[in-house]
Amino acid sequence: MSTRADHGHELIPRPEPTPDALRAALAVVTPGRLTEMQASKDEAFAKAVQWQSLSPVQSWVLLWARDIEIARRPDLSTRYVRARADLEHKDPLIAESALRDLGAVLDEAMNV
Repeated sequence: MSTRADHGHELIPRPEPTPDALRAALAVVTPGRLTEMQASKDEAFAKAVQWQSLSPVQSWVLLWARDIEIARRPDLSTRYVRARADLEHKDPLIAESALRDLGAVLDEAMNV
């Protein structure tokens, strides 16, 4: 596992982008999602065989690395939860701002 300390407190170090490391990290930060992770992994591997391509597995790794990055960093997690909650706000300006913030959080989590 590796980590950067330039964005504040982290619950755990950033895991390596491998299925086993991602699963171990998820077990710590969001254990309630382990079943979801396994189901999506099974689906990705089935598609990889069907398509004769590693693309579904690579996408699976990227998506779970992103979700774990958000969960392991309270700063990102707070922004993510807030933005998701405001997406359907009655005020369209608040909803629009939430959409931009959600995009920014997802971008930040992907660009680590």
